[in-house]
Amino acid sequence: VQLVESGGGLVQPGGSLRLSCAVSGNIFSINGLAWYRQAPGNQRELVAAITRGGFTNYADSVKGRFTISRDSPKNTYYLQMNSLKPEDTAVYYCKAVVTSGEPYWGQGTQVTVSS
Repeated sequence: VQLVESGGGLVQPGGSLRLSCAVSGNIFSINGLAWYRQAPGNQRELVAAITRGGFTNYADSVKGRFTISRDSPKNTYYLQMNSLKPEDTAVYYCKAVVTSGEPYWGQGTQVTVSS
């Protein structure tokens, strides 16, 4: 399974970005996909996740602002981020978990929220 993130960039506080995670390879082995983020000096943290069945969960810090979704025909997952705050600044990664339990990570995309 290969994952490629895109959509990061510089945005002002209160703005929006949509991150994409394009998935290829053995996509039928994917049980779920999650978005993580890592800010400098911090541990990588879970932001949002979606299961094969479409169930979602979010970190408390992003509930009501971020939405995880997928476009199955395009084999792409998204993270819509609204009302962005400076503390959302981080490198964002997508992670797929397959039936074997092995995680697959993308290369990350930088999100910077600053005026």
